[in-house]
Amino acid sequence: MSTTRDRALDAAVDLVGTEGVRALTHARVDAAAGLPPGSTSNHFRTRAALLAGVIDWIAESERAEGGFPAPIETEQGLVDMLVTAMEIESGPRAARTRARYALFLEAVDDEAVTPLRHQRRIFEEWTRSLLEAIGGPAAAERAPMLMAACDGLLLHRITVDPDAPLAASVALAVAAAVHGPAA
Repeated sequence: MSTTRDRALDAAVDLVGTEGVRALTHARVDAAAGLPPGSTSNHFRTRAALLAGVIDWIAESERAEGGFPAPIETEQGLVDMLVTAMEIESGPRAARTRARYALFLEAVDDEAVTPLRHQRRIFEEWTRSLLEAIGGPAAAERAPMLMAACDGLLLHRITVDPDAPLAASVALAVAAAVHGPAA
């Protein structure tokens, strides 16, 4: 059974992901979570504390989802994993994905988004290690490019076209990361 705090944070993520950071108020979170008025403020006294709680909650949720899949040893395996991940992040987890992007863009305090940046660094290091195993050290250096391409595709799906095809674009980005730019 979810605690009041968990219910409030889940509702807060959905609010930010569907209505933007400005929708994040204690009263709106209480209403969205079906909690009595004042429940959210019992856990997060200020809006800044609520915002920090939401950022931490997103990072905690991502870590709790089980970490990384089984080792990926081929270019096609990496394509398949990235496509699946983006389908999930732009489908069932689209509100959380939108919330993460909104918080990155809206957070005025760089320290506030530290948990999200930490998550990002972990994923980048993992991506580097996969690329190195598949294509060597030069491929590992192209991890930021691959991640930026995937971010662009994901952003397109959650803002413009939720059904935009992914496989061909991801395959192209992975090939560029593994083999380098086309001659």
